[in-house]
Amino acid sequence: MIGVTASGKTTIYNAITASKAAIYDGAEMHFAVVNVPDPRLQKLAEMYRPQKLVPASLKVVDIPAIKTSGDKSGRGSRLLAHIKDVDALLHVVRCFSLTGDVASDDTVNPRRDVETMDIEMMLADAQTLQNKVDRLSKKLKSGDKEAVIQAAECEKIKKALEEGVPARRQALNEHEMANVYECNLVSLKPVLYVANLKTMADIESAPVKALQEIAKADGSEVIAICGRDEAEISQLDPADRIEFMKELGLKESSMARLIMAAYRKLGLINFFTVGPDEVRAWTCRKGDKAPTAAGKIHGDLEKGFIRMEVMTYDDLISLGSEQAVLRAGKQRVEGKTYEVQEGDIVVVRFNASK
Repeated sequence: MIGVTASGKTTIYNAITASKAAIYDGAEMHFAVVNVPDPRLQKLAEMYRPQKLVPASLKVVDIPAIKTSGDKSGRGSRLLAHIKDVDALLHVVRCFSLTGDVASDDTVNPRRDVETMDIEMMLADAQTLQNKVDRLSKKLKSGDKEAVIQAAECEKIKKALEEGVPARRQALNEHEMANVYECNLVSLKPVLYVANLKTMADIESAPVKALQEIAKADGSEVIAICGRDEAEISQLDPADRIEFMKELGLKESSMARLIMAAYRKLGLINFFTVGPDEVRAWTCRKGDKAPTAAGKIHGDLEKGFIRMEVMTYDDLISLGSEQAVLRAGKQRVEGKTYEVQEGDIVVVRFNASK
């Protein structure tokens, strides 16, 4: 999670993780693993009554805020170095006026706040690319053709960064992407924007619409959330939580929407393994082949993969049992080229000796 000072980023982190991380502009980072809400898991649990129920999960990292006042200390680049290994960015943007004694600019300006973060990311990425070019210097002096191509591509991307174009908007080709893969450019990572509201009544406000325009340019989306209310909801007992949400006019917590939007941005899907011992949701990327998905369960399943027996969640629920699915001819046997689909329920057959 990223954001400028007073964006409400850590408040929303607390809401997602149901934790009570300190809210201040310090050097401390916060980490948490959060369960991915999936009502299908409960339906499967009712059918199998397993000893163990395991949802899919995501790891969330919250770094300290970046100042909006043009901090020249290089602190932003140092902080961003901590998120080089993340898969996507949740960018929290304040869409309400501040009240109280908060040391921050009180004007509501999503574009300024997004540009502040983008500038910090581009500065960090430009330095990373320059470091790679420097490492190639010996090969460049010897005329190594591949090094010449790599250096030229790095310089091209770096020049665009210096002109204010984040790497994610540079339409990099396949070779360029492969070249900078090891660099873990932060401005290349997919971004999901989170509009932090004072109340959900502000969902159609001008700041939210401005943020939606920015997200559109990135091919992304905006999830509108009242971070303060959601953080309070996350700390309540289930019964009190439902009552409080009714008072706020909410049918569901916005956290579920946010987590699922992050899932979509990452291109992730869930598949299931079921049985009386355990019902579990597993995560893989959309387009992953059966052996790759099997490897998420255990590495041996990928190495010795033979076949995958597949039925869909919808077929199982509508027909009522595995036996009914088999009688209806709805279970399939898939091989190594099969792309696992959202909601697949699988049994992996493998050679244990491999």
